Amino acid sequence: MIVYFKNTLTRKNLMALTGLFLSFFLIIHLLGNLQLLLPEEQARLQYNWYSNFLSTNILVEIIAYVLYGCILAHTIDAIYLRIKSKKANGPRLQYNRRSRASTWYSRNMMFLGIIIFLFLVIHFKDFWYAYKYGGQLPFDENGYKDLYSLVVTAFGELWYVLLYSLAFLALGFHLLHGVFSAHRSLGVYHSFYSRLIKILSLVFAIVITLGYLIIPITIYCKS
Repeated sequence: MIVYFKNTLTRKNLMALTGLFLSFFLIIHLLGNLQLLLPEEQARLQYNWYSNFLSTNILVEIIAYVLYGCILAHTIDAIYLRIKSKKANGPRLQYNRRSRASTWYSRNMMFLGIIIFLFLVIHFKDFWYAYKYGGQLPFDENGYKDLYSLVVTAFGELWYVLLYSLAFLALGFHLLHGVFSAHRSLGVYHSFYSRLIKILSLVFAIVITLGYLIIPITIYCKS
């Protein structure tokens, strides 16, 4: 098993590992964002304290840089493997039966990834950059930057809620195939574990997608 793993430590393995790390981050980020659903004043104070803690804690800052590196590595590896796959496959055949053996989202992981990446660029600009370098955010009564108001204002716009929803639906399908295939890339081929991981991947994708979607939709309905 050790020899097998060493011999297959490739870009595909790296993409699997970065993908699983990003999946773990999604859980942590969701737990923090669920604070937005608390009663307004409690949500404002608690979410702003939480945001300040994340931006000032040195350990969290180090993890954040690992996160940024994983996002870039995952994206670059995906592009590399896509190009390599296209070169290996050569010209497309006129009649392609792959759709009978695979799901549409597994065949369109690159397209789903592009939607997610473009959303991340917008999301980082609107929230992370505005919080860290914008310099125009007001402060709450505890003296923390009022990121809560910025988020609620954004989710009060229908176009942003629709954009957010589209991105997380794309993410859900991306996770549905990605989490399962990541374990296959890392060498989990046993029939029992494969079935179990497939079920867990489905549950994980649904919970993460619905968990993130409920936040902007609830805030928009309240506004």
